[in-house]
Amino acid sequence: MTRTPALFISHGSPMFALEPGLLGPKLQQLGAGLRDVRAVLMVSPHWQTLHKVRVLATSEPETIHDFGGFPPPLYELQYPAPGAPDDAAEAARLLRDAGFEVELDPRRGRDHGAWVPMRHLLPDARLPVFQISMPNDLSTDAALELGRALSPLRDAGVLVVGSGSLTHNLYEFRQHIDDPEYAQQFADWIADAVARNDIDALVDYRRRAPHAARAHPTEEHYLPLLVALGASDEHDRARRIEGGLTYDTLSMDSYAWESPAPAS
Repeated sequence: MTRTPALFISHGSPMFALEPGLLGPKLQQLGAGLRDVRAVLMVSPHWQTLHKVRVLATSEPETIHDFGGFPPPLYELQYPAPGAPDDAAEAARLLRDAGFEVELDPRRGRDHGAWVPMRHLLPDARLPVFQISMPNDLSTDAALELGRALSPLRDAGVLVVGSGSLTHNLYEFRQHIDDPEYAQQFADWIADAVARNDIDALVDYRRRAPHAARAHPTEEHYLPLLVALGASDEHDRARRIEGGLTYDTLSMDSYAWESPAPAS
């Protein structure tokens, strides 16, 4: 079995489920080409817990519509993929071994940060999909370590996915402030740092990246990028999946860290 990729997917707003834009078809193409994946682990900013990490161990998670004020068809969407209790238990063990305080959660469903991008990546919902929460005090360093702890799951056929948004200024989104230049500059800085594998810069983005505080007034939508980066290794090839800008403020750029193809 080849090593599964580590992914960062920008899910933007819940409307991405109905408006695939540039990124949706690219995710569907990526998903169609995945091999040897038997389960998916998602880390979403929409599940934050107090201090400790919680791991979704539900066998049949419900689809949570954790948003308001959107068109009615959005609330009718479902993503009925099964859960993965055994993989959840193994993820919990790896995290405990890395020093994280962990609890299994046998009741929670999947939030839109998980099911919205999965509707594009794996629309048939046949593979098991489980989630891991982010502690509400998670730092950039700790997000990287969280991904590193989960990296061995890739050898067992688990696709590790950080779901967030490359830029996420909800005030400007809601106020319809059109200023795509700053968002694109931030996205391009991230692309350059990822291409150079400049881990220090990506962890210290708050001081080094242009418009960092404007692109991310709060950090929870950036941290899944570091989780995916942490789950990568030195042999992976980093690939930018350009998603353009949604509403002129939300960058939908996403990333895949993929193992080189085996020699034929």
